[in-house]
Amino acid sequence: MERGGFLASNYSNLYRIKQEIRERVWRRMEEEGIAIFPRPVYGRIPNFRGHVAAAARLMRHDLFRRAKVVFCCPDSPQRPVREGALRSGKLLIMASPRLRSGFLILDPKKIPPSLYRRASTIRGAFSLGDKVEFPAEKIDLKVTGSVAVSVDGGRVGKGGGYSDLEYAILRELGVVDDDTPVVTTVHEVQIVNFVPMTAHDVPIDYIFTPSRTIKTRGAYTKPKGIIWEELDHRKLEEIPILRRLAERRR
Repeated sequence: MERGGFLASNYSNLYRIKQEIRERVWRRMEEEGIAIFPRPVYGRIPNFRGHVAAAARLMRHDLFRRAKVVFCCPDSPQRPVREGALRSGKLLIMASPRLRSGFLILDPKKIPPSLYRRASTIRGAFSLGDKVEFPAEKIDLKVTGSVAVSVDGGRVGKGGGYSDLEYAILRELGVVDDDTPVVTTVHEVQIVNFVPMTAHDVPIDYIFTPSRTIKTRGAYTKPKGIIWEELDHRKLEEIPILRRLAERRR
């Protein structure tokens, strides 16, 4: 398969290019004072000045307003989105870090409003949410963190592959599909000219920055599920839900 002019089999070259993009964005955010706590941003989904404004822009959009079930990453820049989902009465689903504890379901009806902010943090989600192996609710909107994105829909994460794996698992479970919008909130400096994409990389449909909303060109197709032959077998050992899905498949 070929995506964006790169052979998907040439992973070492693709990883090098992606890592160069990450390093360039992280360095610029640190040098220009865009990065905020937690710092340094190297190796992270970077938090940035204006992340609250970017989240507010997303939450004003019809995609968010119409959604009843929102899946949101546990990263720092997206914390206001998670709190906003709860305050808007939406069911919030989060992945546990590295998926090792499955997924967390936060129902705003079961959480006192005074604790919504706490519930939007990782620690608070563990104490105030319900831990489940597999979410059963149909997801209306998936919000992901990014290190860099491109206007054609390309995305680079911090390099662990967990966001793409989350999507693949949700796709296997049938709770997301091609029509489920995948969106991100970023700073303008995180928008780059080009991101190489492979078959398991999940493209972005909308980009929200503090100052604008971008509907991407949709140049890439979304994965249909887990590409088992490309899966790192160490992840099978580390992530119980992956082992369960593999057993189901057999």
